[in-house]
Amino acid sequence: MSALGKFWLSRMAAVLVGVCVFSVMAAAGNGGFVVTNDDSPMGNLQFNTNSVSFYAIGANGLLSLQQTVFTSGYGIGGGYFGANRLSVFNSGGQGCVFASDAATADIAGVIVSSFTLGGTAAGSANDTGASNGIGLASNGQYLYASFSDSSNIGTFQIQPNCNLTFIGDVTTVGMQGGFIDAMAAQGNLLVVTYGDGSIESFNISGVTPVSNGDKQNSTRALRTNGATYPSAIVITQDGHYAIFGDTSTTADVEVSDISSGKLTTTVAYHSGASISSSNIVLSPDETMLYISDTQGDRVSAAFFDKNTGKLTPGCTSNPLKGESSAWSYLGGLALASQTGTGGGLYVGEYGLPASIAMVQVSVTSGKCSMKEGPGSPIADPNGSGLLSIGNFPPLP
Repeated sequence: MSALGKFWLSRMAAVLVGVCVFSVMAAAGNGGFVVTNDDSPMGNLQFNTNSVSFYAIGANGLLSLQQTVFTSGYGIGGGYFGANRLSVFNSGGQGCVFASDAATADIAGVIVSSFTLGGTAAGSANDTGASNGIGLASNGQYLYASFSDSSNIGTFQIQPNCNLTFIGDVTTVGMQGGFIDAMAAQGNLLVVTYGDGSIESFNISGVTPVSNGDKQNSTRALRTNGATYPSAIVITQDGHYAIFGDTSTTADVEVSDISSGKLTTTVAYHSGASISSSNIVLSPDETMLYISDTQGDRVSAAFFDKNTGKLTPGCTSNPLKGESSAWSYLGGLALASQTGTGGGLYVGEYGLPASIAMVQVSVTSGKCSMKEGPGSPIADPNGSGLLSIGNFPPLP
């Protein structure tokens, strides 16, 4: 059976999705940026503290380094794959990129309009992420930080000039004692993963997270006795589904219906065609789920039905250039366009220096194809173990 035929073995034949938008990277050029948390560590004389780099997306989809803003803190050059070290804010005439500095346990706010540092903020005295990083998530009003060492969720109020004010901490651990990994926020719901196979949601209507009492082990974690565990999280725009990208020796994605305001038992989609799926992103029209095979050498896609929450087989790229010789792992994903199926993918490549792969995506008549584009990869000269990239302006 072909790789496509084996994709999502737990599901039967693919359901053809009507006529999808044909998209290639040449359809980009929306004037936006791909943004990186370069995660530069302390003591590395090659770098002047950690930094946030802005890459302009050209009309042909090619990236060009526009500006690098130093955060005054330091990263760790690694950590959990699924923890997003960036949070992008664009509201009330204020555009900010928040980036965590795990080694110095602070969060930097970068003012996008001037490419300057607005300020930095820290949590409580015991909030640290020096071992596995600090993940970030925002519901558009408040910023939440997952301090992986103390397993605290820190709450921060977003202030003018991209400053933050610390409000307080909530300590939480997984069902097997795992520390907090990744987070995603939508409206009044905050969803977290723990790195031990368990997941949980919190009500943030009162600002500080309050558990919904739905902590549970994921379906794949139970089936594999913990060998597979949810890491990255994406929530659909209507708040109906939470999608989890798992860290695994295969490729696993799980979907939970959260329309009740709580997590439900995850529906698992499994493939032996790739290695791990610890970073994911939905296309703007939510018809495609893109998957970074973080411990492999390629990216994948599946068709997503936002009405039913079901995934069906998609496509997988050829191996991306430079594995082992130039980079060790694949990291986060960004999109070339804020419309349709996303116009193409950008993939963080964990190396020294880091790089960003550019992947062309074609989607039509319920089929897709992916291949690395000309001119790929683009060097991220300040990157030291790049894991988190994103888009500014933020996707809808």
